[in-house]
Amino acid sequence: MSAPVRVVLWRHGRTAWNAESRFQGGTDVPLDGVGRAQAHRAARDLASLKPARVVASDLSRAVDTARALGALSGLPVQTDVQLRETYAGDWEGLTREEIFSTDGARFRDWLAGRDVHAGGGELRSAVGERVAAAVERHASGLPAGATLVVVTHGGATRAGLGVLLELPIESWAALGGLVNCAWSVLERCEPETGRRWRLVEHNARSLPEEVVGDEA
Repeated sequence: MSAPVRVVLWRHGRTAWNAESRFQGGTDVPLDGVGRAQAHRAARDLASLKPARVVASDLSRAVDTARALGALSGLPVQTDVQLRETYAGDWEGLTREEIFSTDGARFRDWLAGRDVHAGGGELRSAVGERVAAAVERHASGLPAGATLVVVTHGGATRAGLGVLLELPIESWAALGGLVNCAWSVLERCEPETGRRWRLVEHNARSLPEEVVGDEA
């Protein structure tokens, strides 16, 4: 059996808005000093996977995180607008407390995992569909055993995972969030399984290892 194609979904490093618990969404907030250090540290580990391709959201916090890996791997960083974080309309730039005070009912629905328009912006389901389609597109044509690294955002990753793993949307909230510069790892399934992808790592900051005797 040939080695499967692997996709690493890597969240960008920290920004000042992350540190202040502000909803970033589609706002282009750059990495802060901590975020740049996180990106360089994580890139050293991910480079050992010898990625075949590095793709990032076109927002600068994702691009600059990806460039840390591209520099070590000798790979150009491709950008894709479809990997952006959820566009959150009126919520962008606000803290949780500020959103609760202005749009509490809708924010509670959002936090509960319901498919609402974030701040009057995007639906969670729409985000999942566009991120999943981008991952499938960039993974297509890669040879067996190749690794694709996709640098994106926390909410975008969870929504994309929900679609790629064929989970009902009401179950997406069961996937915990990613800390800054952590990643999730998918492997393409064999056709006879009837599934496209399986999740082998989530919210990880260490390299994936072969699973041995998981049913023993």
